[in-house]
Amino acid sequence: MGSVAVIGEASQVRGFALAGAVVLVADDPEAVRAAWRGLPDDVCVVILTEAAAAAEAERADGTWPLVAVMT
Repeated sequence: MGSVAVIGEASQVRGFALAGAVVLVADDPEAVRAAWRGLPDDVCVVILTEAAAAAEAERADGTWPLVAVMT
């Protein structure tokens, strides 16, 4: 079974750790891109904050993992 990762600003993502998600705090665009590149291999769902989604261009192929954006 795959895992869920959450990328974005600390104030918006830390609570997801309580549900067992891999939390990757990224407060600026470069940190978002680094977090994306460093995703564990077993991640099948990535949740991005709106700011993280705006910074992340590498997910453009739309194949895998499944990406959801918080609004």
